[in-house]
Amino acid sequence: MSRPAAPRRLLTGLAATVASLALAACSGGTVGTISESTPAPTGSTSSPSSSATATPDARLESFYAQKLVWTGCGGSFQCAKLTVPLDYADPTGATIKLAVLRLRTANQAGRLGSLVLNPGGPGASGVDFARAARAVIDDPVRAKYDIVGFDPRGVGASDPVRCLTDRQLDTFIAADGTPDTPAEVKQSEQLAQGFAMGCRTHSPKIYAHIGTRDAVRDIDILRAALGDQKLNWFGFSYGTMLGASYADEFPTKVGRMVLDGAIDPSLSNVELIHGQAKGFELALHRFVEDCDKQPDCPLPKGVQAGVDRIAQFFAGLDSRPLATSDPKRPLTQALAQNAVASYLYFPSYGDWESLRFGLQAAFDGDGSTLLSMLDERLSRNDSGHYTDNSTSALYAISALDRPDRPDAAQSAALAAQWSKEAPVFGAFTAWGILPYHYWDVPATDTPHEIHAPGSPPILVVGTTYDPATPYPWAQALARQLSQGVLLTRVGDGHTGYGKGNACIDSAVDRFLTSSVTPPAGTVCR
Repeated sequence: MSRPAAPRRLLTGLAATVASLALAACSGGTVGTISESTPAPTGSTSSPSSSATATPDARLESFYAQKLVWTGCGGSFQCAKLTVPLDYADPTGATIKLAVLRLRTANQAGRLGSLVLNPGGPGASGVDFARAARAVIDDPVRAKYDIVGFDPRGVGASDPVRCLTDRQLDTFIAADGTPDTPAEVKQSEQLAQGFAMGCRTHSPKIYAHIGTRDAVRDIDILRAALGDQKLNWFGFSYGTMLGASYADEFPTKVGRMVLDGAIDPSLSNVELIHGQAKGFELALHRFVEDCDKQPDCPLPKGVQAGVDRIAQFFAGLDSRPLATSDPKRPLTQALAQNAVASYLYFPSYGDWESLRFGLQAAFDGDGSTLLSMLDERLSRNDSGHYTDNSTSALYAISALDRPDRPDAAQSAALAAQWSKEAPVFGAFTAWGILPYHYWDVPATDTPHEIHAPGSPPILVVGTTYDPATPYPWAQALARQLSQGVLLTRVGDGHTGYGKGNACIDSAVDRFLTSSVTPPAGTVCR
């Protein structure tokens, strides 16, 4: 019997656990142009219009006026590098270059401009995501836009932040996620501090300059370099934070904006992770309820009995990790919890089927399947190399975005409290952000409501049983935005677009192609 193929999709999570890491493994597509009317050939430069290059700071004029030089980069794609200041407080100082990719629309006559995609994370590659444009964006939308992806600063090919070696990252991810003895707490503190200090040691240039506020300024320079007077944006998960923050900073520069799997920007780190703990717990119950109906379900009958079986499995691994095909990498409690959480994301892509198979193998005494499933989600190849920097970027960006950084004592108190609300994932998520405590540079932003007065309508998509970005966050963001419109998908999994719900897909496609918003309160079942 062979395991169903685990889908190499895009995980678009937040920073609650390593399971929320962003993964991009995409392929296929074609490429577009920054010209409003005629295509720019490979190797060409394109000049932004004067209205597109208007800058709020005269010191940034050269950045807004730059020309992107596009070259072929596989298939029909074209790539370029965008130059931005390292530090916006000193724009005449050092600079960094951001990787940009585009997919040209075949319909130049009806072109509406560029549609910039962001898959979330923080830490996911927008370049990789845009390479999957044919799979993730419907034909009617691609017929109207050049699809553009970029790697935010510190991510992927854009001066990536590095924190740990591959072997150190293996140790960090596998370490006890629910320390309950002084020795285990000390180890957690050492690993968390080592992670934070590793980021500073290995990436001293970019370390303090990769927060969302800086990325938002980059996005406006990108908009100008693409020749667009308005930013058309489709952000998933953390990509909604980037998009909403852009709308707050540049409301009159917003074109058509879709925020799918929304983050509530008014929440602190602790509040966000608490929400995720409850979101994953609910999603686990939904998985078990569905498993109960499947002929290959490895769990006992009854939802609570099934959840208890998984909880008991995790508890047993705390003291006795499960053997795998790699003698140096047994399946620890943390690895198993990460694996299960990461396969609650996309049931419509086969995640739940894969998870049933992985749990059955583990219950039979072999942890290899769950371990390989997790490796796939963390972009760890068979040689033990992590092929992207998503883990480092996730922590480094999140640590800068909000000032609350719980220490070990606070994490222990949160773990005890959250375990009552989320018995399976509560403690695990509470300890997940301990590395933030050791960041030795101040946060660059604080939690606040985003209103974006003066923007056009912004479409916010929420899924009722989303594990990583709980539905109340979408409701909150839609309420905060002065022109927010909430579109609801009743269903499971992370984000709503492209998950097999024709009602959601058609409403989003119509908004992007004609600016028509769905009626207020639209619910898609």
